[in-house]
Amino acid sequence: MTRRGRSAVLDVAVAALTLAAVALVLEAWTSAFRVPGYLVPAPSAVAARLARDATFFAGETTVTLFEAALGFALGTSLAFVAASAMAFSRALERTIFPLAILVKLTPIVAIAPLFTLWFGFGSAPKIAIAGLITFFPMLVNAFVGMRSVDPQELAFLEVLGASPGEVFWRLRAPSALPYLFSAARVSANLALIGAVVAEWTGAERGLGRVIFVANANLDLTALFGAVLILAAAGITVNALVGALERRVLHWHPITLTA
Repeated sequence: MTRRGRSAVLDVAVAALTLAAVALVLEAWTSAFRVPGYLVPAPSAVAARLARDATFFAGETTVTLFEAALGFALGTSLAFVAASAMAFSRALERTIFPLAILVKLTPIVAIAPLFTLWFGFGSAPKIAIAGLITFFPMLVNAFVGMRSVDPQELAFLEVLGASPGEVFWRLRAPSALPYLFSAARVSANLALIGAVVAEWTGAERGLGRVIFVANANLDLTALFGAVLILAAAGITVNALVGALERRVLHWHPITLTA
């Protein structure tokens, strides 16, 4: 196993041990004080429920991860295109950025029902919400990265007669990569949250649907089980993004010490 692979495994292992320690404390607390299961279920009861309905939870997790992944890809792609346009033109920057702030400040729980009305009860509204919540952090970081180029390197390429396209792909895009990976760590988990929130407003499957139904039925073992799966998915995604960052940006000072 490579050094980067070992680092990713170590990140997941440390997070798993932390969750296990919290679970042990919670197990001892619920047992010592005889906490009713309808208030806070014991971790052992949650684990038993996950084991008993493993196939069910695996299927619902797959649905949510699929929606979040496509939403993340959609939001990242649109953010990169918009940031590129803003980096080339101050007029576009003044036009696009206020619209992006408007999107950022719009409550997801307020527009999720509208997306369900517009796009139906399938995966489309969930993907759209996940992309929407991903868009702003990726846009800001991509734009800052493209503008944070070394002036001497920029001047050197201009002296050589490089075209705007060559300057973009050889200087601005590589300069934005560290910022994009930093945003990806946050946005990947935001995409999961967006998919889950969208599933609350109308879905037949997904972890969001599981949480919504379990909450209505006071089925706390299922609710906590779904939340635990989401936490595990977020930790794993963060570790994978970190491993990819260390592989792609092996030359960057941040990754050299990671």
